[in-house]
Amino acid sequence: MEPPTLTPTQERLLHQLRRDPAPLVFSREFVDDLIARAQDGFEELSERLAGEKMFVSKGFITKVLSCEVQHLLPDDFQWTPAKAKGFVAHKAIELQTNWRGDPTPAVLVDEAIARLADQASARSDFIAGLTDADHAELRGYAIERVTRFMQDFPPIPPSAHPVPEASTKWAPTSCIDVSSKADLVIGKPDGRISTRLIIDFKTGAKAHHHRLDLRFYALLETIVRQVPPRKLVTYYLDYAEADVEPVTEATLTSALDRVLSAVEREVELRIEGRTPVKRPGFTCRWCDVMPSCTEGRAHLALIDDDGRQGFDDPVALPTVDALS
Repeated sequence: MEPPTLTPTQERLLHQLRRDPAPLVFSREFVDDLIARAQDGFEELSERLAGEKMFVSKGFITKVLSCEVQHLLPDDFQWTPAKAKGFVAHKAIELQTNWRGDPTPAVLVDEAIARLADQASARSDFIAGLTDADHAELRGYAIERVTRFMQDFPPIPPSAHPVPEASTKWAPTSCIDVSSKADLVIGKPDGRISTRLIIDFKTGAKAHHHRLDLRFYALLETIVRQVPPRKLVTYYLDYAEADVEPVTEATLTSALDRVLSAVEREVELRIEGRTPVKRPGFTCRWCDVMPSCTEGRAHLALIDDDGRQGFDDPVALPTVDALS
């Protein structure tokens, strides 16, 4: 069979993902020092946990380094078809990576929904309880995302060793467990040469923390396999654009500092009883304490330049009594 002709969008992304002519090799001394710093840092923090178990993930790090008051609130998240489109599309893309033949997006999405419904998780409970209308809405959302991926992302040959839903785990101490799951990892290992790409697919708006999430993945990859990846890719399905960042010593060092800082804050808050600090940000929009939070309201009013979002108008915001 003739290889497929790439679209301009696929060509553009393929150009971004290609390796540089010169092999990328990180010094053994840097990698060994990074791993030693990580081990020492986690062991020191583990002593302050007093035997409590801590699970560290990208979501945990982002939350604890944002508003600490919001971080400590009970988790009342509920799935909707609009929120669930991401994980259904990711599952369909995972299937497509290893599917024999040329499946349509609809076939992949239907199979993804069926398989997710069989899993023991909150997501499967949500899917199993969908009404016919919600099922159709979720299916439509996911088919749209998968279609965009199949039409805009360059085909991945088996020789590139693609690994969808690639998990990496590290237990630096008996109290701390660190884990990540990248949507896709591409690249055949080659000694100490950095060959691997770590890719995350996003459905929705761009955000600064997406880069930070991938740096965390790169750090964990380096600690576990002692060879850093070469590039980090956030691919936005809605935009058909990729944010590509080369991995450097600086990105790995900053990622380690960020992880250790997040774990230390959690220790201070959960174990040592430090008073949480309010840090206004984009999550203020859906925070439960926002109606009574002076800092959050001021932040939202500041970014609502023309007043159309209602953040400048106290009447437009629910009162504390209305939430009680």
